Amino acid sequence: MVALVDVNNFYVSCERLFCPALCGQPVVVLSNNDGCVVARSNEAKALHIQMGQPVFEIRDLIRQHRVHVFSSNYALYGDLSARVMNTLRQFTPALEVYSVDESFLDLHGMERFDLHTHALSIRRTVLRWVGVPVSVGVAPTKVLAKLANRLAKKDAHGQGVRLLRGNWCNELQAVEVGDVWGIGRQSAALLQRYGIRTAYDLTQANEAWVRRHLTVTGLRIKKELEGLPCIELETDVPNKKNIGTSRSFREPLTKASELAEALADFAARCGEKLRSQRSSAASLTAFVQTNHLAANEPQYARSLTVTFGTPTDSTLQLVKGAKLALEKIFHEGYRYKRAGVLLSGLTPTGQGQTSLFDTTDHEKHQRLMATLDQVNARFGRNTLRSAAQTLDATARLTHQSRLSPAYTTRWQDLLTVHVGYKSGFPADIWEPLKD
Repeated sequence: MVALVDVNNFYVSCERLFCPALCGQPVVVLSNNDGCVVARSNEAKALHIQMGQPVFEIRDLIRQHRVHVFSSNYALYGDLSARVMNTLRQFTPALEVYSVDESFLDLHGMERFDLHTHALSIRRTVLRWVGVPVSVGVAPTKVLAKLANRLAKKDAHGQGVRLLRGNWCNELQAVEVGDVWGIGRQSAALLQRYGIRTAYDLTQANEAWVRRHLTVTGLRIKKELEGLPCIELETDVPNKKNIGTSRSFREPLTKASELAEALADFAARCGEKLRSQRSSAASLTAFVQTNHLAANEPQYARSLTVTFGTPTDSTLQLVKGAKLALEKIFHEGYRYKRAGVLLSGLTPTGQGQTSLFDTTDHEKHQRLMATLDQVNARFGRNTLRSAAQTLDATARLTHQSRLSPAYTTRWQDLLTVHVGYKSGFPADIWEPLKD
């Protein structure tokens, strides 16, 4: 048996944890630069606010219904996610962290126990230890567990838990095929054209036909819906094959020096990610582009790939590569809205092919990067940085007018409890949304 534990409206639940007055209120969380809705409370969903909807389209709705709006607080969300995952490890010998708010738990060998009670215990413990509500779906396979979790969220009387055991045909008939985990939009449209409209219909389809039209991946999903485990838990997180960092700027950049600083920041961040998985990159691709939504402005987009003689994980070499690429792709007269860096050709550090003409002292770079990472881990990111980087990347890259405090990761934001203090919101909480 497998359990899928999913935090309900995760970003919203994190905000409500430290501001209980938000409970029962419509709440949305916005993406980078406060552009689009990336999380909604159930009350916000009832107002027909859509996932991914640009905030400028719902300004009137926000004011009319007094919707509470927050910028994404990734430091807070990441810390609470880690706490949830550590709590879940108390209930299983093997756990797969599927996303920031979802995990699969291996319950193999527990079939003779009361799994419904076990699932309720998981839910209550996470709520008590971390403070966020979760839904738990338990089933023989990962796909069915995902489906059971979906049903648990919709069942108002199920206490946030759903167990699929024995005959689950009725549940499969109530789920559209496009809502099955692993079935994308195009595959769903294809299946519907052939009369396969529900998850149950997919289980009744011919296996050879499913494999021909949906490949072996679709066949595995079909068998998982039938209760035959085909998708293993991935308890070891595989190294990434590519690493990238890109951002949209608050205001378009026009100077080469400004873009050079931004790309240096992105390359440095990629270097951190690279060293965290003990990999080195053989090539770096830098790109810049203007705002394609600004129809009255000239448009330009360009990228260039720089290849290193020997794969590297050194921030200094990555920043140098980004600078070389920018010199060739930058053109005056454009307002650049977005830029980024992508590392590819990743190999384990020390196992890449060395160039015959490489004169770089790689051991010296490794010692320097180890010291840089140790200092930044202790005193905060970018305490030590390349001179090519900007001094205040946050001010240029992000627009977060509704950012909540980092309650659990920054000492100055530590929550203060005032005895006898009546909590509430300032009257101008919606003012930042003015046109």
